[in-house]
Amino acid sequence: MENENPKKKSFDPQESISRAKEYQISKPKWHIVSEGSEYIWTSKLERVSIIRKGIPYESIEGISKRINLPIKEVLYLFGLPQTTYNKKRREKSLLNGRDSEIVLLLTELVDFGIEVFNNEEDKFQRWLKKPNYALGGYTPESLLDSTTGIQEVKNCLNRLEHGSFA
Repeated sequence: MENENPKKKSFDPQESISRAKEYQISKPKWHIVSEGSEYIWTSKLERVSIIRKGIPYESIEGISKRINLPIKEVLYLFGLPQTTYNKKRREKSLLNGRDSEIVLLLTELVDFGIEVFNNEEDKFQRWLKKPNYALGGYTPESLLDSTTGIQEVKNCLNRLEHGSFA
């Protein structure tokens, strides 16, 4: 009997380029519209670029609506007094890097959470408010004041998406 060697497929650069283009099209795309400007990112490096420039204070109001929390509670998460927020918003000031990052991460988290809950935003909003055993008994929304807390909530959503304990 002859030993059959399967032919190894040679590298096809065109196929590789085609796969890369498909990936670019299917990559997640996030955006925030604030004070007439649109901030769009599809990667962490693009997110870093936006963070470095800063985003308007008004974006806090937008994220407040997205996570269904009163503005006062969101300002508490950011450690911002209402008067400072009002003044900075009136002046059209930009958030610092940390606060810009939190807003962008929350945008990504909300989009991912809604996706995990099959685009049923109400279910996702209820999940945010319920104590979660996988999060040490804390509610997911109570952990949204830090990048670590946001990552833990995202990890929990990942486990939910894949049918694991969450």
